[in-house]
Amino acid sequence: MAYNQPTPEVIEKLKSIAPGRVYTGADIKEDYGHDEMPVVEKQYLPAVVVEVLTTEEVSAICKLCYENDIPIVPRGAGTGLSGGCVATLGGVIIDTTKMNKILGYDLPNFVVRVQPGVLVNDLAEDAAAHGVAYPPEPGEKFATVGGNVATNAGGMKAVKYGCTRDYVRAMTVVLPDGQVMKFGAEVAKTSTGYNLVHLMIGSEGTLGIITELSLKVVSPMSKTASFLALFPNLESCIECASKIRLAGLAPQSIEYMDRYTVTSIEKYMDKVSYPAEVDGEPIGAYLLVAFDTATEEEMDTIMENAAETFVDNGAMDVMVYDTPESIRTVWSVRANAMESISANHPVSDECDIVLPIPEMPAYIKYANELGKEMNLGVRNCGHAGDGNVHVNTYPLDADCDLAKFMADSDEFLKKLYDYATEHGGQMSGEHGIGYAKAPYLVQTLGPDVIALMRRIKLAFDPKGLLNPGKVLPLE
Repeated sequence: MAYNQPTPEVIEKLKSIAPGRVYTGADIKEDYGHDEMPVVEKQYLPAVVVEVLTTEEVSAICKLCYENDIPIVPRGAGTGLSGGCVATLGGVIIDTTKMNKILGYDLPNFVVRVQPGVLVNDLAEDAAAHGVAYPPEPGEKFATVGGNVATNAGGMKAVKYGCTRDYVRAMTVVLPDGQVMKFGAEVAKTSTGYNLVHLMIGSEGTLGIITELSLKVVSPMSKTASFLALFPNLESCIECASKIRLAGLAPQSIEYMDRYTVTSIEKYMDKVSYPAEVDGEPIGAYLLVAFDTATEEEMDTIMENAAETFVDNGAMDVMVYDTPESIRTVWSVRANAMESISANHPVSDECDIVLPIPEMPAYIKYANELGKEMNLGVRNCGHAGDGNVHVNTYPLDADCDLAKFMADSDEFLKKLYDYATEHGGQMSGEHGIGYAKAPYLVQTLGPDVIALMRRIKLAFDPKGLLNPGKVLPLE
């Protein structure tokens, strides 16, 4: 496919569609050239950025670009980690962040309607003010809801409440040629033909641009408490994660960190929050578990049973946090995992492989040993309750050449993805593919599945103009 760039005539037409909200040249902010992907090899600035306000504007822009064979890249807050909202081939970025209205609630039907630019944090706070809850909580709370849907964002609460996918009931979508479609309905269940809503979720803006969403909300839980369980090694830590779920305790979140990772985070925070040993015995790993309930009585029962389950399954000790301040303190360590890497290692790369839970310890051991073999730094943590492991790698030599590190990281990640595939896993649990991970997707899924995905892409986007090169690499 030969892609064109906007001509002066096209830019003038864009200005008539979105007056005062079209940017070119030096007026395009540098942030549009990247997302939050740890390794940024170069800036990919678009030819034009258009801030949109309505579905009608998105439709008119897509129609104009479609007629002129110009690439279209939908973008939210730009907080992704795989380059999914970056204009690698130039063209027009459609910025949806100003489409940020919460349109209303249908509380008897447990639905809220929003525009895609609403921030996750704002929606959660607004839902709480209306007496309900929107549970999806990715690590970046100031991402847009539309971006979360486009990547099927997960987060720490996914073990109990599921991923973003589980909360989408209906959506308005603009196709690459400007056609406006309504997918789904504001009902609790459906068996009505192909589920196009779920095809759009996680498609990373390659099939259509979401301009309105109807999302499920739930009854809120009023009581919360957290446990920090201390283990001699990672194997016993991960094994206990499954035992907590099997005990019927319905944890909200189950996070693991090894001692090395915690030490690195505490150094970055300049604050020691977790113990290093129990009765002189070194701690090897930590399991951080949150529970929420509707009543105090339910919480008392869970706290008693949880403490017993931890100890019965290898915990050296268990610490309980049941006040808002103490809960914030214990979770602040996990919350700073990514920031501590960025602060200490300006160049790094990452993956968020998901595996069957019993496979996690062997995978983590493999990643650590592979890093030593390749002379790469490795840190990991993740969601022990659903098998999602976040592995970060960085050069041990501060003066390492970027090209060399990228080549080493590429080999490192290929081996990790191969390992995950061989052991029943998938290459991404929640971050998505974007352009950075697209080549690995072919390696992971194989040619037949990729060919089928290309046919789906062709049905929605015959010219291949919508977010080209994301998810599926360009042919």
